[in-house]
Amino acid sequence: MSKIRSASEAARLVRDGAVVAVSSSSGLGCPDAVLAAIGARFEAEGAPRGLTTIHPIAAGDMFGTKGVDHVARPGLLARIIGGSYPSGPSDAEPPRIWQMIGREEVAAWNVPSGILFDMLREAAGKRPGVLTKVGMETFVDPDLDGCAMNAAARAAPIVRRERFDGEDWLYFPAIAPQVAIIRATTADESGNLSYEHEGAYLGAMEMALAAHNCGGIVIAQVKRVAKAGSLRPHDVHVPGILVDVIVEAPDQLQTTATEYDPAISGELFQPLASFGIPEFGVAKVIARRVAQELRAGWAVNIGFGVSANVPRILLEEGLHGAVTWVIEQGAVGGVPLLGFKFGCASNAEAFVASPHQFTYFQAGGFDASLLSFLEIDREGSVNVSRLAATPHRTAGAGGFVDITARARRIVFSGNFNAGARMSVADGRLVIDREGRIAKIVEAVDQISFSGRRARAQGQDVTYVTERCVMRLGPEGLVVTEIAPGLDFNRDVLDQAAIPLAVAADLKTMDEALFRPEPMGLTLGEGR
Repeated sequence: MSKIRSASEAARLVRDGAVVAVSSSSGLGCPDAVLAAIGARFEAEGAPRGLTTIHPIAAGDMFGTKGVDHVARPGLLARIIGGSYPSGPSDAEPPRIWQMIGREEVAAWNVPSGILFDMLREAAGKRPGVLTKVGMETFVDPDLDGCAMNAAARAAPIVRRERFDGEDWLYFPAIAPQVAIIRATTADESGNLSYEHEGAYLGAMEMALAAHNCGGIVIAQVKRVAKAGSLRPHDVHVPGILVDVIVEAPDQLQTTATEYDPAISGELFQPLASFGIPEFGVAKVIARRVAQELRAGWAVNIGFGVSANVPRILLEEGLHGAVTWVIEQGAVGGVPLLGFKFGCASNAEAFVASPHQFTYFQAGGFDASLLSFLEIDREGSVNVSRLAATPHRTAGAGGFVDITARARRIVFSGNFNAGARMSVADGRLVIDREGRIAKIVEAVDQISFSGRRARAQGQDVTYVTERCVMRLGPEGLVVTEIAPGLDFNRDVLDQAAIPLAVAADLKTMDEALFRPEPMGLTLGEGR
């Protein structure tokens, strides 16, 4: 019997109460046509009802790929377990899923992406669940929020602390999906899947194994269908023995707002001169100072925000290739992309599956991570995962907790406070209008990274802002550098909501950071 079905036929296979795992990373690899068909079926028939959906990385975005919002309807969706959620500007209407979470119309959890992949792997192996130290002393820990995003979730805990082999662990029971919805570029008639136009494999294989081994079904959305047996075996990343249904969607986007770019899928290597260099300004100053923390030969993870510009700093300084970039979607090497293409890389050396990348991250196998912050508190703890006033501005934790759990070195970056108007002139930082919202605070709104745990583990943690550099010391934050042109008391100490310790050998940040020409960056040798 043919495995090829229409999206609406595939949607009819999803039963009431099903647990549905969805492979996606915002618009990258999103099986949007199948999700849309499930939503349309519910609108027409009132079925399926009471679904639980699992999203290790967000499905959809706020820029044209609706993803999870297709199924974000009361009655259809009962529970959602996401590593991240669609996010966007604070002045835009929140996605429907965020509105449902706020109205308690769905129980919602924010589970670190890597742990969610682990939970699916354990379900595939018929093992009971995941024992991990990732997330201890953060919002993941049941002693704090237990991953719950609202009261409906708090009423049904998803994680507990367990004592095992003389140590405390977090325990996440495995969740067996009845349906996995994944995506690829090409399926042959037997259901073998290849990914030649994709920017990442994400967790398609792990989801397919979990659903298949637990007696469920696997629905694969693809761009095109080929003759059975015509795909080269080395090109097949999910075998047809795991795939039950093929849905052809020739118009599927490669990633957010991008129909197709061969550089994203590694089919074309771009000239280095074609990559844009960040415009000179405050954000570039921060990215430059972050770059000074790097060493040649390191493998370095980067996240969203200011730190995403650091690879372009190295390009401008003639140091491309001095470090190897690694991102959670699976790219290794090359140049991580920006904007709508964030999560993809051009000129990559390899694509690995996201669950394997997270295993690498969770164990601290890499050298450093460059990440952003929303708030920092006196313990050095960081919040990136919750903004109470505008929740949809942040996607949740994503892979942040997995990455920081055992990272040897972490460099957090961002503006010292919110709302300031600043400029850079004559090698100095100029504050034209002071900000009104402190970001260095007594206690962060949510602990995404625990400064106290980092100190106990001996992690090397630096915080880079436009005004100063801080380090995580034995007692908390210590200011070690100040930007040229500032009054230290007025522009730094008085703008924090807490007293800050100051290093005895307080230094001035390199004036070259604050000048438009290349700064002559050199990197020392790594380990």
